[in-house]
Amino acid sequence: MSLEGASDEVKLAVDLIMLLEQHAIPPETVLAALEIVRRDFEKKRQMPQPG
Repeated sequence: MSLEGASDEVKLAVDLIMLLEQHAIPPETVLAALEIVRRDFEKKRQMPQPG
């Protein structure tokens, strides 16, 4: 399956899945880390953008 026409978020998700699977990180650890990342990016999204 080609990701050539896929959206950026799908491409990023596939890259992240591959990285996490290659390092054999337990699902519980992955989900906890993703929750931290989600909260961080939610905060960044709410901040005023410079310019």
